[in-house]
Amino acid sequence: MRTEISTAAAFVTRLLRAAGGIGEEQLRCFRECLQEALREHYKHHWFPLVPSKGSGYRCIRINHKMDPLIGKAAGMIGLSHERLFQLLPSELTLWVDPFEVSYRIGEDGSICVLYESPQPGGKMTKPLESRTSCKEEWRIGRSSPSKNCNMMTVSS
Repeated sequence: MRTEISTAAAFVTRLLRAAGGIGEEQLRCFRECLQEALREHYKHHWFPLVPSKGSGYRCIRINHKMDPLIGKAAGMIGLSHERLFQLLPSELTLWVDPFEVSYRIGEDGSICVLYESPQPGGKMTKPLESRTSCKEEWRIGRSSPSKNCNMMTVSS
């Protein structure tokens, strides 16, 4: 869980850094606060033996409403929801699951993988097309197939 949460927090922090106007110390504090909020939120909703279980609960979402976990971390450094909406994409979905962290910007954007690792026993996670998680639910009803990105590195 530690790597997945760190990857997710680093990604959101990187989005804020790219928007500019926030100091490095504030960004560091935001990242630490978001990691702690995610750890606490996911504590009883992390199932490595069934990675898709609880996927909807672990989904971080901005869609004309600010995700409360991002909002909480931002509040710790003095950023209002209004300012966050200026700095972050207006539509962002971030899935934090055991062995994988992925995101989509916009309702029709591609799902891109930030982090992926083998499950215990050496098997890789199921191919994207065969998953039964909230990511699959997002694609149902799309007029065209999703373009999937491979790996994207996140630096902190």
